[in-house]
Amino acid sequence: MLIDFFYSLRAAKLPVSVKEYLTLLEALKANVIAPSLDDFYYLARITLVKDEQYFDKFDQAFGAYFNGVAQTSELAFDVPLDWLKKKLQRDLSLEEKAQIEAMGGLDKLMERLKELFDEQKERHEGGSKWIGTGGTSPFGNGGYNPEGVRIGGDAAGNRTAVKVWEARAYRDYDDQVEIGTRNIKIALRRLRRFAREGAAEELDLPDTIRSTAANAGWLDLKMVPERHNKVKVLMLLDVGGSMDDHIKRTEELFSAAKAEFKHLEFYYFHNCVYDFLWKNNRRRHAERMPTWDVLHKFTPDYKLIFVGDATMSPYEVLQPGGSVEYNNPEAGAVWLRRLADHFPHYAWLNPEPEALWPYRQSVSAIREVLGHRMYPLTLAGLETAMRMLSK
Repeated sequence: MLIDFFYSLRAAKLPVSVKEYLTLLEALKANVIAPSLDDFYYLARITLVKDEQYFDKFDQAFGAYFNGVAQTSELAFDVPLDWLKKKLQRDLSLEEKAQIEAMGGLDKLMERLKELFDEQKERHEGGSKWIGTGGTSPFGNGGYNPEGVRIGGDAAGNRTAVKVWEARAYRDYDDQVEIGTRNIKIALRRLRRFAREGAAEELDLPDTIRSTAANAGWLDLKMVPERHNKVKVLMLLDVGGSMDDHIKRTEELFSAAKAEFKHLEFYYFHNCVYDFLWKNNRRRHAERMPTWDVLHKFTPDYKLIFVGDATMSPYEVLQPGGSVEYNNPEAGAVWLRRLADHFPHYAWLNPEPEALWPYRQSVSAIREVLGHRMYPLTLAGLETAMRMLSK
């Protein structure tokens, strides 16, 4: 059975070696774990996966292979209902949604939430006042309100929350995705500027032939530094939330950029840039990079590329404390302007269809802050953005 499991991991493009597979077999033979699927999962992951960037792929491959076993084992557990588990789904008509008005701004919304926390003592479902699920209250999850705070649970798909209170886990974009078309790489190549720098490591064949001929046939090897793309790129990637709809295209862009640019640095943010960024989504709360440090670390000759759908509450761009995850002391627009002032060559690539931009207040706000340097994440948009960055 395990040899098929090994090949299923290889089919999922995980870099699993035969030596690691044999290590797993030795561990099983030594009875280092109990006969449990959960224990086997952790043993297999620690022996077969070399880098935590592959954890998501491993989870998907493991779940697909042991799906029948996992489904059977889940029946033995009696999982208690969470206080905020979504139980009721309501589909409101356009007229009902139009009747639900905003509460008057972010500050009043947060004041009202604090009052309800003090007053409410039990779980509530389907109403318009209390913190609960499936209703039209501004607080809870699974319902609808044009300016609400989602607390726990899954999103209902309306994307109208101005705050989200939950433990949110994002995953890093995979830089090893196979590009379905070479056109993305070709579009990025408009940003190339080649130069020969460093030690002489590459054979200069024309000069070697000329020197050998001039030396009466005695071989005279001539070396030159390897030719590299000198362009330096700083990429800031929006991750999580509405960007989950655009993972495939963003990963293709990220993979192509890693292949084309030798000097590529990247950081993640969520929705809008604030006072910190991060490199690893699994450790984003523990390993943060202050945005001021990024401004001081990278020189203005870097080409700055934002990648994000710019789809969020306008508060997140224009108001202090507007972030869905924490109370940011300065508005996102302030940080966007600082980055644009420091890096004169910048562009924002948006995977959201351009036809929808006029209906997104946050898109309009970010375009205004960045001098309308926002381009669709299409081949034509990429080419236009690269031409602008290369000037």
